Amino acid sequence: MRALFAGAAFFAACASAQVPSDWEREQAERLKQSEEQVVAPPPLERSRLVELQLEAGSDFRYFIDPGSVSVGADRIVRYALVARSPSGVENISFEGLRCPGDYRIYAVGRPGGGWGGRPGAWRPVPRNEGIAQNALMKRYFCPGRAAIQSAGEGVQALRAGGHPGVFSKEY
Repeated sequence: MRALFAGAAFFAACASAQVPSDWEREQAERLKQSEEQVVAPPPLERSRLVELQLEAGSDFRYFIDPGSVSVGADRIVRYALVARSPSGVENISFEGLRCPGDYRIYAVGRPGGGWGGRPGAWRPVPRNEGIAQNALMKRYFCPGRAAIQSAGEGVQALRAGGHPGVFSKEY
């Protein structure tokens, strides 16, 4: 009986010492992501919107509310984005950007004001230079491929049309 118990204990110890599988490593990454800070979307203040300067032309115009810019201890830059079509229709989202290349939509603006929806998955920033997230990554919030240090630094970059630490064609 002791031999059976000792054998079972030995195999249990060996099983726990195995190298994690690809699936286990992916799940561990998801768990790390779930530890990001929960930040409520701030009220959108249209009077202070700043238009983004894009590297390439776009039919849409993109704006950021500087009062919504924040940088968490998790190094995620969060902001409220307004995408305006040529006909004037607006899409509003509260997003997060992980430098140097992922973004996530946390909430979407409702027509009557306020926020709704559920956070989406992290996605790669599109390579299209006429997209807001690409401009935010390259020109404003990820100088040297690292996140800005403070909301003030991000607001200054927005108002200046780009971060002073960004060199052209850095990415």
